[in-house]
Order: sequence, then structure tokens, then C-alpha cells
Amino acid sequence: MRNKEQKFKETKDLFKPELSEQIDLSHKLCLLADFIDWEKLDDYLSNCFSEHSGRQSKPSRLIAALFYLKSLYNKSDDDLIATWLENPYWQYFCGERYFQHRFPIDPSSLSKWRKRLGSQGMEKLFEIILACAQAHKLLPQSELKTVIADTTVQEKAISYPLGSKLYYNMRERLVKAAASHGIELRQSYVRVAKGSLLMCSRYAHAKQYKRMRRELKRLKVYLARVYRDIDRKTKKLSKVPLEVTELLHLSNRLLNQKVKDKKKLYAIHAPEVECIAKGKAHKKYEFGVKASIVATVKSGWILCSHSLHGNPYDGHTLKSSLSKAKELSGADIKEVHVDRGYKGHGITDIKVYCSGQRRGVTQAIKKRMKRRSSIEPIIGHLKSDHGMDRNFLKGVLGDKINAISAGMGMNLKHVMRLLIPA
Repeated sequence: MRNKEQKFKETKDLFKPELSEQIDLSHKLCLLADFIDWEKLDDYLSNCFSEHSGRQSKPSRLIAALFYLKSLYNKSDDDLIATWLENPYWQYFCGERYFQHRFPIDPSSLSKWRKRLGSQGMEKLFEIILACAQAHKLLPQSELKTVIADTTVQEKAISYPLGSKLYYNMRERLVKAAASHGIELRQSYVRVAKGSLLMCSRYAHAKQYKRMRRELKRLKVYLARVYRDIDRKTKKLSKVPLEVTELLHLSNRLLNQKVKDKKKLYAIHAPEVECIAKGKAHKKYEFGVKASIVATVKSGWILCSHSLHGNPYDGHTLKSSLSKAKELSGADIKEVHVDRGYKGHGITDIKVYCSGQRRGVTQAIKKRMKRRSSIEPIIGHLKSDHGMDRNFLKGVLGDKINAISAGMGMNLKHVMRLLIPA
């Protein structure tokens, strides 16, 4: 059902002081609360619900403000709730009139709201920040004509993928799923598989790789036997549980993948994870998804921050990134500066300048080209301050939402810095 409005009594409670009387209204979060157009957000979020059916949802400002705070301060859902209960400025930002001693919603509601909003809803929250910045003349239209673009890796919250751990964990999950659904196994290999996993890591540490590969092969055999046993017995069932079907599919994918295959399985709980090599000396391979960033040259406003599954070539991502930046900011982009990894982009309607380019470069363009490297510290802040370094949200949707949320937090920090100059 449609979301509630935050309505308060016109008469003041004599026994409760209002938050506005207890806090400093010149605080950055108070100024940010006045900066955001909450009515525009309410109109959009109310369309996510049916008008007549279902239970009435919580106020849209509360949910949107919580997502803004989460992206700004890089908090988990649990930490977000704990800090909200202690911080009167956070409660004022969320539209509360009096100090609250209980959290108004269940923590699990945040994940449900993320699923309901999806990537389009989070993009709307992102878009409203840019629209408010333009309305308050913090982001002039002249600055939107020249941008810089780059890609990075948004790593997933997984451990380093080892074949021994994958075989062992997959077998464990199959055995557990079979037990919960009443499928009786011939043998579970619980004891011997644990011993093989232990010896595999010991032999690897001792650099006895021939013995390590022998234990690895045993773990794979144990998994294959359990997989075939469950597969045979599920064929006799009239209805196969969805959990078992998914695990059998992942087991088959894990057992059949080769060393040099593409789109391998690197994590059981996150099968969408990709292995990406960006040529870093300290980190040869990163496991997650590629993310594209578009920012303004002068002030570093994030115009687009989105994930790109399938590990595409950088040059092939530029067109979609620029079109997304135009959609979210309403910018009329005339010029974009990129590194040499974007050669072969195929864009003709916008002038694209790669690093080291000589032909057609004037002194003014050369000056703007020197600003291309400013996107590197922007990416560093997105990772260290706003949660792009390790994504804890589930699935492909979680990758998209986390990338948008990181860019959103960066822009909010930029707004607060402009509202209160140092």
C-alpha cells in the first residue's frame, strides 16, 4: 500500500523537547536535510506501491534518508540502526520531530526496500541529488560539458577462491540440502573430506604440489560422488526442491570447468563473481565486477557510477556510461577525457581525448587533459570511504545498487563540503 506521510500534531508536547531545540541547526546534516527535495522523492517512491492493497509502508523520507546516510558514512545495516538510535542529527535528517528511543522499522526492511526499488530506484535517489545541486547552483551547466571517465573493479565480499575450498564447501552444501529435504545418501564423506582439505593446505604450504594435487583430486571425487547420488535420487521425485536444483547446477558447473575456461565459478554464494586483471603489481587478479565512473573535470562531481557484468573491454563501456551520465544529470556532454585503455571506443558524436594524444590538441585541451588523472583519487575515495572496495550486497542487483550507492555518497559529501566551506 502507499507510504505513510510523516504527520505530526500541531500542538507541541510539553514534556518532550523537539529535536530542533536540542541540536545545532547549522550542522552539516541539518543543512543537507533542507537541501534535498523530499517531496519529489515521496512522489516517486509512492509509485512503487499499490494504492489499495497491502499494508501501508513506512514514510518514504525515512527510507530514502537511511539509504543516503548508509552511502555517506559507509555503514552496514546493523551499524546504521545502532548509530541512528544514538545520533539526534541522523534522526532529524530522517524527518523525526522528537528523539526516538526505538528504531521505527525492522532492520530486514532495508533489504526488502532495496529489492523493491531496484537499480532504477537507487538511480532516482542519485538523480535527485544532482538535480538539487543544479537547482542550488552548486553544479553549473558549464561544468557538465567536459567529463572524465574510467573503470575500476568493485570486489565482492568473498575469500580468495581455491579449488580445495570450493569442492569441500559445495559437497557440504549438497549434504546439508539432502538432509533437510529427506534425501538419503549412500555416503557423505564428512570425515575423509575434512582430512583431505587439511592435507591439501599443508602440502601447498610445504610446496609439495604433487601430493597437493592428489588430495585436490580426492576432494573433487568426493563431490562428484555426492552430486551423482543426489542427481539419481531426485530424478525419481515428482517435485525437486528449488534449493537442491540450484546446488546441482552449480556443482555440475564446478566439476566441468577447466583451468583456462572463462566465466568460471569462484564463489558458491556469489556465482556472478568474475576474475578481472587490471595490471596492478600488488594485486594481479581481483574478484568482483567491473564498474564505470564518469565525473566532471573541474570539481569531481560523480555523474554516473554503475556496474558492468561480463568483464567488457573499457572502450566498449564508454558509450553506455556517457548515455547513463546524460540521463541522470541532464548534461549535454561535449568532451570526455579517458586513458589509453579506451582506444577503439567508436564514439563520433562526442570528442574523446585519450592520454598521450597529440593530434588536434590545443593548449586549452592539453590543460584539461592533465585533469584526467584526477579520477584516480576519486575512485580511491569511492572505495575507501563509500563501500566500493568490498561489496556485501547479494547478487547482480547488489552489485548495481552498491556501485550507485558509492557514487551517491561521494556526491553527498561534496554537497556538505560546499554548504559549509572549510
